[in-house]
Amino acid sequence: MEDLQLVTNPAVEEKFANYPTHIKPKIERLRQLILETAKEDADLVKLEETLKWGEPSYLAKKGSTIRIDWKAKTPEQYAIYFKCTSKLVSTFKEVYGDTFNYENTRAILFSLDDKIPEKQLKECIHMALNYHKLKHLDKLGK
Repeated sequence: MEDLQLVTNPAVEEKFANYPTHIKPKIERLRQLILETAKEDADLVKLEETLKWGEPSYLAKKGSTIRIDWKAKTPEQYAIYFKCTSKLVSTFKEVYGDTFNYENTRAILFSLDDKIPEKQLKECIHMALNYHKLKHLDKLGK
């Protein structure tokens, strides 16, 4: 949907600017996939891009927060994070199996040389952006 209102906190741009050169395109690609998925959702009219816990975060009215980040303590990976008390990651594991590497119930992890399965990741992002509309459905509607 082209009418998506993106509300961006200026601190997010600074966070992206401060990622190491080799990480920046990877984190920016995750951001692009989140924004593409949000724009493709006719029911989504507003997406907030802000920082939570110092990480770029994405919030939709009927969704669950999505965060993305790379951390110096795990320099060979980056991640997309979901609320650990939600059914999101456990559902992703059930639906997508070993398509992704997971961190417990909170994240999908990527190694620096991974090719991201974009179609499946966008489906995960869609589920998170619509979580409160889908959480009562078996496998979140998948």
